[in-house]
Amino acid sequence: MRLLLILGFLLFNLQAKSLFSNDLQKESSIYIDNLKDLVISTQKTRGLTNSYLHGNTASLLLIYGDRNDIKKAIGKMESTSLAADPVINNRASSISKSLIKLNNVALKQDAKKSFSEYTEQIEQILMLAQTVNERNAKNLNPFAKEASSIMMGTMLPLTEYVGELRGFGAGLAASGKVTKSDVQKIYLLVQEATSTNDSLQKQMTTLRTAHSSSLPKNIGVELNTIDKLVKEYTTLASRKLLKTPKSVDSDIFFDKGTELISKIIETYNTLNGAIAEDSKGWF
Repeated sequence: MRLLLILGFLLFNLQAKSLFSNDLQKESSIYIDNLKDLVISTQKTRGLTNSYLHGNTASLLLIYGDRNDIKKAIGKMESTSLAADPVINNRASSISKSLIKLNNVALKQDAKKSFSEYTEQIEQILMLAQTVNERNAKNLNPFAKEASSIMMGTMLPLTEYVGELRGFGAGLAASGKVTKSDVQKIYLLVQEATSTNDSLQKQMTTLRTAHSSSLPKNIGVELNTIDKLVKEYTTLASRKLLKTPKSVDSDIFFDKGTELISKIIETYNTLNGAIAEDSKGWF
């Protein structure tokens, strides 16, 4: 009877963690953590550059700090084993070169041009994230595979929609003017952020049901906070900003977007921590 209980306990726990450690999954956890940092620092650089070019000169020093964070993230990505994959390495190297070139000219360009070019580079980083997810999936345990897919395919895009809304909206608030094309842009970003958040909530419900023992209990609170902040921020953008842009403080609008992105990244980090823990196995 005692032996049966021990076997039952082991079988239950093996569902939550693999038998043997997975070093490739551990390396993947490190890479996707720094890939996230690259996305976030590039988004901040874009937003602050846009705000600066719309007249907020106080953002200049912050821009250089975020550019330095871009370099750090790329350097750390290059130090992992995933960088040895030729497809991943080629795409990451191309992004690195393009960002260096863009950073050298961004403050001298038209605001819309710089914003568009940073957005293009972030899209390339998100495509790199999808490539990493696809090419590395075979190296991951079942939980990590599902969690990584949500992180790369939904969480990072959500930070981007909010990041675009933050940067573009802060620029409008700084100028105090809104055109018809600006209204269309804001409404599109609000729609994208809302629908992506809905997808995130549904995907995480499925993941929590299937792998509850692999996730910390507080992740539900984190997801509720994201849902609440998405609704508040999109409402601020689609109502107050578009109707009375002069009444919206550019820095406050930017900071609220940053707060939301930080909460998304908090959950991203929670999942990545669970992936790293899952990589340890029992032996």
